[in-house]
Amino acid sequence: MKLAQALQERSDLQTRLRQLEERLCQNATVQEGEVPAEDPAALLEEFEACAARLEELIARINRTNSETRTEQGTLTQLLARRDVLKLRTGMYHDFLLSASSLARRATRSEIKIMSTVPVAEHRKKADGLSRELRELDGVIQQANWTTELL
Repeated sequence: MKLAQALQERSDLQTRLRQLEERLCQNATVQEGEVPAEDPAALLEEFEACAARLEELIARINRTNSETRTEQGTLTQLLARRDVLKLRTGMYHDFLLSASSLARRATRSEIKIMSTVPVAEHRKKADGLSRELRELDGVIQQANWTTELL
């Protein structure tokens, strides 16, 4: 199984577990004399089986990520770099949105709102981070589709 396939299965299992939890909660209580729409015991059994598979899959994915090397480092290092790049690009996006949203004045007597930073300069930085994030994501995706799950 390729790493990318394992990542998709992990995502599917996480979704399935959320759905099972919701169904369990919906069938946890009933009015006296009624029966639940679904058997909570069967749902619990399925939940536990999915949780066990997820735990196994996560351990294998983490092992694969830490042992798979690219020219830029291990997959674990690349994933950490990608997470931080996402954080940084998000911050720059929000910051520059605030810095560039200047209020229009109808008359000269209204308060003038000014940016406290050079927006164009910071926009170049944000664009560079976005480009770096896209390129790094491509490297990660390529590794995911060419790496066998350990």
